[in-house]
Amino acid sequence: MRILPQIKYDPRIIIEAGTPYIKREGMAGVNLIRRNWRGLIVADLKVTDGAYEEVNFAYRAGANAITAAGSAPTETLDFFNETCAKFGVYSMIDMLGEENPLRTLMPLKNKPDCVVIHKGRDEEVNPRAIIRYKDINKVHSKFDVLISIAGGLDQNSVRKAYFNGADIAVLNIVKPTDFYNGLVDTIDFRRIIPSILNEVGT
Repeated sequence: MRILPQIKYDPRIIIEAGTPYIKREGMAGVNLIRRNWRGLIVADLKVTDGAYEEVNFAYRAGANAITAAGSAPTETLDFFNETCAKFGVYSMIDMLGEENPLRTLMPLKNKPDCVVIHKGRDEEVNPRAIIRYKDINKVHSKFDVLISIAGGLDQNSVRKAYFNGADIAVLNIVKPTDFYNGLVDTIDFRRIIPSILNEVGT
């Protein structure tokens, strides 16, 4: 309620209802974002089972895109992608913890709209944990999908994600006391968001 009014609508901006936020606020939280944002909204559910019901209630709450966990069974991911297509929302498979995204994608009859290459928040404390940018070309060599990059990005790393072939860069909003990387919630979002968008062009 404090930050969204600072962000001017731009079709390049996607607002994500993150997993912790959804666990805390539920679909009412997604609907609250929808009432305050007319653009794309991702519900980061990381679906692992029961794809139809979860896609259905996220869609009804106002989400345009929904995530499933790449670790979910192939049957779930297939059904998830099929169900998202029926509801007219983007399907996103989050590869958090998956060493080989292609191994997850190859058996699928129904491909996702987007693949999320994701270094987890807890991995940020490990200096050897990296965002696997090389997976972007591997996925693009086989599938015509969007690639989202997530994991410790800030305004200075968006350009790197873009030049490595990412279509979407996920920036967490963090508190000044957090040890996670991201956009600190006390910054001037009216100034910083246009600056970030200028980094990547149209």
